[in-house]
Amino acid sequence: MHTTEEFLEEIRALDNRPETMFVMHHYSKENYPLHLHQKTEFLYVHSGVAYLITPTKTHFLPARHYVLIPPRLPHRVFFSSPHNLVTVLCFAEASDADHPFYSTLGIYPVTHLLYEMLRYTESWFGHLGPEQCEPYLFLLNLKLTLPHISPHSLPLALPTTEDPRLVPVLQYIYEHLGELLQLSTLAQHFGLSERSLSRLFRECLRISFGQYLKLRRMLEAMEQMLQTKQPISEVAYKVGYNSLASFSNAFYKLVGQRPSEFALRGH
Repeated sequence: MHTTEEFLEEIRALDNRPETMFVMHHYSKENYPLHLHQKTEFLYVHSGVAYLITPTKTHFLPARHYVLIPPRLPHRVFFSSPHNLVTVLCFAEASDADHPFYSTLGIYPVTHLLYEMLRYTESWFGHLGPEQCEPYLFLLNLKLTLPHISPHSLPLALPTTEDPRLVPVLQYIYEHLGELLQLSTLAQHFGLSERSLSRLFRECLRISFGQYLKLRRMLEAMEQMLQTKQPISEVAYKVGYNSLASFSNAFYKLVGQRPSEFALRGH
């Protein structure tokens, strides 16, 4: 178990050892504070749900998925359950010859191959340099494998804003996901014109109201499926769908698998 201060000490040491790989497997009951470093980070949450928060977006990280965090990106991690088994890998600092895959934040499913590779690293901890030949080369090969087994990042990022006109609107949406939410009634509730509210979504979040609402509902549904044992039909109803078929189709278009497959994978 690592405290926040112990975690920060490990993070601060990363930039002092640019040539090394770094491995940490641990149970955490605390959220990770805002930080950044020069290395590309691989973060895998074994079970439950985590949120990776960057200056512009909140990224949903479900169980059996990993997030690749490019160098120098400020980020923090919020866990939605009290005890979380986490694997963190930080790769030796990148060179100009590195694949562009490593320069973009993305969330990807963990394949069976990658899962077994991560299991192989479970006894390792700390900084591993070229002098530790076997683990260093293994982690290097794990890194080089990622672009080839992770072709498509999942669109599991919810744009955020600090605009005081939109913040209460987004909070209202979150608190009323199971209700009929329309742009016109929402605008009226907050004393705005429909056109003005639509423009706020476009300007502040870079997506439409309809796109935001759909994504917010899907992310809440994912968390419910991973954190509870509710039937999928009940989850669909709670996030605003009155038809299991329409929920399943919308889920499939976003995630690439049916809700039943996703729920099974996460447990």
